[in-house]
Amino acid sequence: MAHHKSALKRIRQTEKRRLHNRYYKKTTRNAVKKLRLTHDKGDAEKMLPGVVSMIDRLAKRGLVHKNKAANLKSKLAHYINKLGQPGGHHHKHHKA
Repeated sequence: MAHHKSALKRIRQTEKRRLHNRYYKKTTRNAVKKLRLTHDKGDAEKMLPGVVSMIDRLAKRGLVHKNKAANLKSKLAHYINKLGQPGGHHHKHHKA
C-alpha cells in the first residue's frame, strides 16, 4: 500500500480516469456496432456524424490511435456508401 499522500491521490485519480475512459470507449464501440448493423442508408447517414465525432474524441484523448480512428471512420463511410448499391451490404454474420 502506498504511503505518500500524493501516491494515494494518484491511485484515486487513475482509477477514476480508467472507469471514465472505459465508459467512453465502450459507448463508442456500441455506437459503431449499432451503425454497422443498420441496413437503412438514411438512418446510417444520420448516425455517422455522431459516431465519427465519438471516434475523434477517443483519438484526441489518446484512447485509440489516430490511425485506428481514421481506419474506423473510413470503413464506416465505405459501408454506408455500399448500402445504397443493389446487393450492397455484405455483413459478416458471426457465430453466436
